[in-house]
Amino acid sequence: MIEVDMVTRRDVAQLAGTSEAMVSYVLNDGPRGVAPATRARIVAAIKELGYRPNAVARSLKTSRTMTLGLVVPDNSNPFFAELARAIEDVAFEAGYVLLLGNAVDNDEREAAYIRILIDRQVDGLIVAPAHGAGSWVTELSGTAVPRLVLDREIELPGASHVLVDNAGGAYTATKHLLEHGFTRIGCISGLAGMHPTVERVAGWRRALADAGQGPQDGMLVHAAFGRAHGYRAGRELLAGADRPEALFVASDEQALGVLRAAAELGLRVPQDLAICAFDGIEGSAYTVPALTTMRQPFESLGRSAVEWLLAKIADPALAPSRITHATTLVARGSCGCPDPLGGDSAIG
Repeated sequence: MIEVDMVTRRDVAQLAGTSEAMVSYVLNDGPRGVAPATRARIVAAIKELGYRPNAVARSLKTSRTMTLGLVVPDNSNPFFAELARAIEDVAFEAGYVLLLGNAVDNDEREAAYIRILIDRQVDGLIVAPAHGAGSWVTELSGTAVPRLVLDREIELPGASHVLVDNAGGAYTATKHLLEHGFTRIGCISGLAGMHPTVERVAGWRRALADAGQGPQDGMLVHAAFGRAHGYRAGRELLAGADRPEALFVASDEQALGVLRAAAELGLRVPQDLAICAFDGIEGSAYTVPALTTMRQPFESLGRSAVEWLLAKIADPALAPSRITHATTLVARGSCGCPDPLGGDSAIG
C-alpha cells in the first residue's frame, strides 16, 4: 500500500481506473457530474488509500480557507463559552473550522486578534466586542472580509448584527417580578453606556413606569459582567436599610455573585430578596435556589451568525442585516416560583 502522506489524486485515479479530473469532480462535487458506479469506485479508492486533499492547495485554487474567525470578550465567561460552542457546531456542520480569539476584556488584545485572523485570511469574521467599537473598526472596514457583530450593536460598515431583544427581555423579567407583588425592584446591570446594558436598563425602567412606579435610580448599580462584579454590586445595593425587595440582574454570572452577597448579608432568596437574571447559561439551573432567567437562544444565535456569513461569502453583494431573536422566561425558585429539580429537568 502507498504511504498515506505520499498519496496523490493520480494514485486514487489509477486505483479507481479513471482520470484525475473525475477524482477532482468527486472531491469538489462538480463542476461536472460523475456516474454513480464511477463515483463509488473513486470513493472506495479514497478510503483504501487514506487520501486527504491538500487544504493549502485547495484554498489557493478556490480563494477560500474554509475557516471562520470568532473574537469574544472572555471565553471563561460561560455565556460566551456556550455561544462559541453553538457557533462552532454550526460552522462544523457547514464544513468550516472556527478559529477563536479571546480578548480577555482587553481592547489591544481584541484588535490584535482581529488583525491576526484577517492575516490568516479567514473567510468570515464574527466579533463580540468587549467594550464597543475599538481601534480595529477602521482597519476591518478597509478589508473585504465578510464581518458580523454579535451580542453588541456598533457602527461597522458592511457588518450585519445578530442580537437578542435585550429591552424586551429586561421588560419581561421586571414585569415578572412585579407580578409577584414586589414594588421596590432594583437593577444590577452592565457597564454604563455599553450595549446591551443601555437596552436592558431601558427595559427595566419601562416595566416600572408601566406599573406606575417612579424612577428608582438609587436602586441601579452598573458593574462589569462577571461574578466578582455582581458580588460587589450586590453588597453595595443590599447593605442599606432601604434595600430593594427584588432585583433584575442583567447577567446570570452577575447573579451568581449576588447570591453570594445575599447569603453573607443574611438574606434569604427568595423570601427576603427575589432575583430574575438574564442569559440562561446551563449553570443557572444548579444554584440554590435555581435562577429565574431570560434565556438567550444560543443555537439560533450561532446559526443566524454562521448562515449569514456563508451567504455573504457566496454573494459579496449581499446587504447587511440586523437579526434579532427573542428571549424566553425560565421561571425557577429565585423569584418565588416553584423551584424545579436541578439538572436536565431544569434546562428544558
